[in-house]
Amino acid sequence: MSHHLVIIGAGIVGAATALEAISAGLRVTILDPGPPGGEQAASYGNGCWLSPMSVIPPSTPGLWKKIPKFLLDPLGPLAIRWSYLPRVAPWLVKYLRAGWTEAKVEATARAIRPLLDGSPALHRVLAERAGVERLIERRGLMYVYETRAQFEAEAMAWRIRRKVGVTWLELDADEMRQREPELDRRYGFGVLVEEGGHCRDPGAYVAALVAQAEAEGAALIQARATGFRIEAGRLKAVLTDQGEVAADRAVIAAGAHSRRLAAAAGSAVPLETERGYHAMILGAEIGPRTPLMPVDGKMSVTLTDRGLRCAGQVEIAGLAAAPNWKRAEILRDHLLRSFPNLPRDLPADRVKVWMGHRPSMPDGLPCIGPAGGSADVLCAFGHGHVGMVAAPRTARAVAALLAGAPPGLPLEPFRPSRFA
Repeated sequence: MSHHLVIIGAGIVGAATALEAISAGLRVTILDPGPPGGEQAASYGNGCWLSPMSVIPPSTPGLWKKIPKFLLDPLGPLAIRWSYLPRVAPWLVKYLRAGWTEAKVEATARAIRPLLDGSPALHRVLAERAGVERLIERRGLMYVYETRAQFEAEAMAWRIRRKVGVTWLELDADEMRQREPELDRRYGFGVLVEEGGHCRDPGAYVAALVAQAEAEGAALIQARATGFRIEAGRLKAVLTDQGEVAADRAVIAAGAHSRRLAAAAGSAVPLETERGYHAMILGAEIGPRTPLMPVDGKMSVTLTDRGLRCAGQVEIAGLAAAPNWKRAEILRDHLLRSFPNLPRDLPADRVKVWMGHRPSMPDGLPCIGPAGGSADVLCAFGHGHVGMVAAPRTARAVAALLAGAPPGLPLEPFRPSRFA
């Protein structure tokens, strides 16, 4: 008799895991209080990038010197709300230590690169299975700079990327104009990473994957998981706000809401939320041919099926605080400066703003592996800025563990017990 697996979370990690688990012969139930791909989910509002080169953790050497600025400037690209500082301080200390030296950053990059490698092609396989292959494109990703000197100022990051196998093309001003004629001419140097890709509509994509899982036999229950019934180390049921769901296997893929569930399964993990924002010009006819990141704005810019989306910002303020929509306005304004032919008199109903919660571990690595209280419960959360790109290999690794097979990549760096 096949195992009954309950996947907690219908985001990109949960959706991909559902399909891989079905392929492995498990009976699957997906739990989520909201609609798959809905605006409440981080998978809906991300920057759309499938970026195997996103191996550099947010914390890098010297970041500690900027902490006063993060506290004093509530609208900077990384900000910490004063009211939340006492609660987040222990996490913040671990976060800073994780990126204290170049050697530590390189170790993180080497650990996470196998989780990201080949992601656009793997997403294409999932998308074809769900009949939405048009949503995944593999046309590369660009970083754009005003000068080559700005690029060279990021030498450590690019040096580490090269060490872990990332390659790129460097573009001068003329090549930039040919590739991106609408981009502001102040950008005179670019880096094209050809292995990158993007998703044209992350929300629709996640919804399609969950719908495909349902078509292949999975059940979808709109309920909020609250814990587990574990007896003598074996899972008997997942507890929800609507009663128990009998199961002998479970995967925690609840994003920023996973910390309490992991604790209920015996794993105390320092999961925090990095709040991110996006602004989207609906129906935009001007934008980049290739998704790009103006490095002076620290934001991704992607022309999606829904509009021209710019996404970025890091705000550490917890799950409950109200959004600071001025942060989304900053993204919008930078977008308008980057593409000067966009209309300036946009009515309010043409600009959509959004805020969501990245589930972030202090060391920049996700939690993938058995929970402390039962090997029947697997963790698959904490991907931070790389949830979308890391989802296919995370799902394959989790499905392999559930089937008692080799996971296909080293999982030791991701073990939930590393914080014990």
